[in-house]
Amino acid sequence: MARRENPEINAGSMADIAFLLLIFFLVTTTMNVDSGISKKLSEKPPADYVPPVIKEKNIFEVNINRSNELLVEGERMDVKELKDAAIKFIDNGGGIGKPGEDGTPGKACDYCKGERSDASSDHPNKAIISVQSDRGTEYGTYIIVQNELLKAYTVLRNRLCRERYGMPFNELEAAYKDDKNNEELKKKVEDIKKAYPQIISDAEPTS
Repeated sequence: MARRENPEINAGSMADIAFLLLIFFLVTTTMNVDSGISKKLSEKPPADYVPPVIKEKNIFEVNINRSNELLVEGERMDVKELKDAAIKFIDNGGGIGKPGEDGTPGKACDYCKGERSDASSDHPNKAIISVQSDRGTEYGTYIIVQNELLKAYTVLRNRLCRERYGMPFNELEAAYKDDKNNEELKKKVEDIKKAYPQIISDAEPTS
């Protein structure tokens, strides 16, 4: 009886198939990219630069310890309360402006709606938020704190933009990004940013 041979598998096209599958996965696979926090670093000051004198009441101190706990202005605070506390500080408007015709002291910030406390910031463009973390602080906690502070500026900018231009600031900014040559939109965006500049300083981490 003749011996039956097992038929061989034709593997000649396997390399082509593997190559096509590799190309398919390279084209269709998406990679997660960490966007991070957008920060604009200041330029190196000249040698004869003299830093300005900053009043202590114009600094809003936020400390994050190695246990990811918040100490804001010397008091413990939950991160959920940080945005409202920052809004209260930035929008305080406690500075004194030019006196009126009747001799009464004027307001340094006529668009601020804060308590105008003498113990808090004089004006939004003088209000500095100082964030100091610990080298053991989790990165996620640091990001959450930064987001809450940025939300505070977003709330204030949107409010003022609605009052002056009838739309929230994020819509105005989006319209300007779509039409960079529009000088009117540019002036409006700069006006709101100048009214509420984002002044967030990162202090040297503690060890």
